[in-house]
Amino acid sequence: QVQLVESGGGLVQAGGSLRLSCAASGRTFSTNTMGWFRQAPGKEREFAAAISWSGGNTDYSDSVKGRFTISRDNAKITVYLQMNNLKPEDTAVYYCAARMGSRIYADPGRYDYWGQGTQVTVSS
Repeated sequence: QVQLVESGGGLVQAGGSLRLSCAASGRTFSTNTMGWFRQAPGKEREFAAAISWSGGNTDYSDSVKGRFTISRDNAKITVYLQMNNLKPEDTAVYYCAARMGSRIYADPGRYDYWGQGTQVTVSS
């Protein structure tokens, strides 16, 4: 079992930055692939970024590439999402997710565990 708790969301002006954190519990964290997804009102949950268990492989959606950076600290059992140059269209609830296995997927159905989400609101 892996439990995930997100933090770091909030209200920011366009062009600003936020860093989300996802604290995990469970002995298998270091072997999990971790992902960040987001869901805006009335829209489906969409992939934002993912990172392999070693941190050596990452993937980003086209909409966040170049602005967001995913990283992880296995010693602290935490994964981060640094979000820069935020835009109003980035407004959503952001979810941390974990999957057993080494491959990175953008499909939320491939992930086994989910956090409760943290709200990010970007004002124009």
